[in-house]
Amino acid sequence: MILKLAWRNIWFKPLNTILSIILLASSVAIITVLILLQKQFEDQFSKNADNIDLVLGAKGSPLQLVLSSVYQVDAPTGNINFKEAQTWMKNPFVKTAIPLAFGDNYLGFKIVGTTPTYLNQFNSKIQSGKIFDKNFEVVIGSEIAKKLNIKIGDSFFGSHGDAKEGEKHEENKYIVVGIASATGKVIDNLILSNIESVWAMHNENDHEHEAENHEEDKEITAVLLKFRNKMGIVLWPRLIAQNTQMQAASPAIEINRLFSLFGIGLQALQYLAFGIMFISGISIFVALYNSLKERKYEFAILRVNGASRIQLLTLVLIESLVLCFIGYIFGTIIGRIALVFISKSSENEFKMTFNPLEFVWNLEGILVLVTIFVGVLAALIPALKAYTMNISKTLANA
Repeated sequence: MILKLAWRNIWFKPLNTILSIILLASSVAIITVLILLQKQFEDQFSKNADNIDLVLGAKGSPLQLVLSSVYQVDAPTGNINFKEAQTWMKNPFVKTAIPLAFGDNYLGFKIVGTTPTYLNQFNSKIQSGKIFDKNFEVVIGSEIAKKLNIKIGDSFFGSHGDAKEGEKHEENKYIVVGIASATGKVIDNLILSNIESVWAMHNENDHEHEAENHEEDKEITAVLLKFRNKMGIVLWPRLIAQNTQMQAASPAIEINRLFSLFGIGLQALQYLAFGIMFISGISIFVALYNSLKERKYEFAILRVNGASRIQLLTLVLIESLVLCFIGYIFGTIIGRIALVFISKSSENEFKMTFNPLEFVWNLEGILVLVTIFVGVLAALIPALKAYTMNISKTLANA
């Protein structure tokens, strides 16, 4: 009975109700998007950097080196001499060293020259076909195979650089010999070949055997390093900076720096969202307070017909909480729809997707409690006013 009456009272002034719901839903939507973005962004960055202690590459921005080599989302800082890099790759401190050579793309998807160990780095296996073992044989990431409907035996020409519209290398054709299993990591959106393919593609005058035998003149983009013990992580950045023209960047340090910068922006947006939620609380308070003034005779008649003070107080509280519940539900739905569009945009630009159906129970649970708190706070004064209403005085002034 009280719930039905509360529902009728909420729509006593529909414009006020709709405004309150829109304000609350907007704040909940913004906060929901931020919660999901931060959680999934950090998860994706963390899992892609697992088992990579340092990235060896050309001097420049350490963050740029890490982003380009580990996450494939930035231009590389330059190239390094393969023979010089090998000296460090074969160091007893090093457990695994995975060389990377960039250069071309196919329809916007990077072609990366590397070794079969690169698949192990991301716990990926050959789902169908085999690993590359000859020049211009490639293994396709699972997402690329799905999006472009590529099958074993298909062939294509690469385009120079990172741009889809780059100049095509029609002198050599890539042949698909394998498709990698899905991992949810960066490898799903890469095309992998051996490093010799990258060298041969960019040295048209070299024959295949020359590309293999004259490694002292060859360059690669970066090396992903994993050490046998933590001393290498501490010592190598300084050693390499002092003794070579290269740098060694730590993904952990650079990504923590990125998270801190990213976090500042998210925090500012969260403050904005909570500000909107506070305004929506004021809107609900004003709507309830004005409604109470206009319906005081109705409340007095309810009291005369046997309604208790507690029931009137509960009625006002329920009205506010129902408004907040509707706002929360709509806000959660809108936030997830917004994340679908953000995910499509980030997939096109950075090959990174976000899952709108994930629930971050601890943080979204806190958001529910904050929404309830706003509802109770907004209803507090009107509810107390309804509780302390003088029936005889109200009816006498009717």
